[in-house]
Amino acid sequence: MSTFKNVVLVHGAFADGSSWSDVIPLLRDNGFNVIAVQNPLTSLEDDVDATNRAIESMDGPVLLVGHSYAGMVITEAGNHPNVAGLLYVCAMVPDDGQSVGDVIKGFNTPAAAEFRQDKFGFLTLSSKGIHENFAQDLPPRSREILYAVQVPWALKALSGTINKAAWKTRPSWSLIGTDDQTLGTELLRAGANKIKATTLELKSSHVPMLSMPDRVAAYIGRISEELEKSAVSKKEVEESIGQ
Repeated sequence: MSTFKNVVLVHGAFADGSSWSDVIPLLRDNGFNVIAVQNPLTSLEDDVDATNRAIESMDGPVLLVGHSYAGMVITEAGNHPNVAGLLYVCAMVPDDGQSVGDVIKGFNTPAAAEFRQDKFGFLTLSSKGIHENFAQDLPPRSREILYAVQVPWALKALSGTINKAAWKTRPSWSLIGTDDQTLGTELLRAGANKIKATTLELKSSHVPMLSMPDRVAAYIGRISEELEKSAVSKKEVEESIGQ
């Protein structure tokens, strides 16, 4: 079993840290140290700051996991020296200088038609968007709860841009829901291909951590083992050079 045990989970738009509530106990049962970030969703900068605070609270290297919009967040926060790897879960994968708008440009993002803007400059997702685009493979009662507890997403967050894409210097993985009706499978696959990420595809909606938490937790476990092996190999090379 891997000794690489620090995981920071980052939620996306219209959500909070409880997005990972079914994954967290599975990871903890396997000895992982887990923190789910509570992003304010007020700006990309604010969300990166919240994520960096969580990374700082961990002792040792971290696997940084981001869902949906949090792909933007982990791409920037992933430059923290304690981050050893990135996992994009049905997530945006931006490049240097890109905003949310740049990432989704040219792709069909089905849920976008269900965004609702209030007078304060925040977006929410309509009931139809939750039921048909966001979490259509969850039971109706669970979808209703997601709609009721959703966290508004500031328009300001959509315009924030990436300074330096961490996937250029960190090993990266991707998890794609093949029935993702929020960002769309085409966008997710394009992002994974762009960064040459090791990829797992699941027959899930945009929220596999809620519909298939066991599969998501197992994938995180596999990634941690790969990071551990990589760290051991690197150490062996450094020691051989030192000799």
